[in-house]
Amino acid sequence: MNEPLADKLKYLNLGGLLAHWDEYLQLAADQRWSHGHLLTHIIEEEYRIKRGRLHQRRLQTARLPETWAIETFPFARQPKLNQKKIMALYDSLDYLRQSQNILWLGGTGVGKTGLASSFLIHAIDQGYSGRYVLFAELVGQFYQAVADHSEAKVLKKYLSYDCLLIDELGYAEVDPIQVGLFFTLMHRRHKKKPTLLTSNLGFSDWNSFLKNAHLTAALIDRLTENSHIFNMRDCVTLRAPLNPGQ
Repeated sequence: MNEPLADKLKYLNLGGLLAHWDEYLQLAADQRWSHGHLLTHIIEEEYRIKRGRLHQRRLQTARLPETWAIETFPFARQPKLNQKKIMALYDSLDYLRQSQNILWLGGTGVGKTGLASSFLIHAIDQGYSGRYVLFAELVGQFYQAVADHSEAKVLKKYLSYDCLLIDELGYAEVDPIQVGLFFTLMHRRHKKKPTLLTSNLGFSDWNSFLKNAHLTAALIDRLTENSHIFNMRDCVTLRAPLNPGQ
């Protein structure tokens, strides 16, 4: 390939074609492809490469601490978990299309974060934008936003994601103004975009960290109105080692 043509491909951001130019020409010659077949192959490859890059960018933006796959979740060790319902939601993506929330409530180590993260990754795989954030980190950002008067900017960022995962509600106590911003975020996402939430506390205990009975009740009312809720309080911890013979 001559240098002027290479420069044009760089300008057009056709990196795949630039990298595989000789390979494509040789393949076309070996297979005796028509010009139309060769062009079709090049376009399909560029499309595949671009989608792959965009997918990788969405995964990086999501800031997931670990990559989880639902196929590896040990459902056999959680017989009290409704695997059929979870997989139906996962496979159908109906919760995304219908802007429904999903909540996983249960003790430490039962697999809430793994399941929620698997759903977020699956949404990203299907072309949706997403973000993972710890509840403590989120309210910390709200606290800083109040200090520098950037509340609207922070809210806009978290409202923009097609699918938002807020992990570990209940591990941080918050001030009234942070509670108000959290409620605003959930209220504005309500029935517009799905939010995935995990908590080690049942609804009856949420007021212990939100410390606002009125907003807690209003938040729970909205969540239970348009959400799928998985109660994992009777599930066993997956962090404990298996007994011999299991």
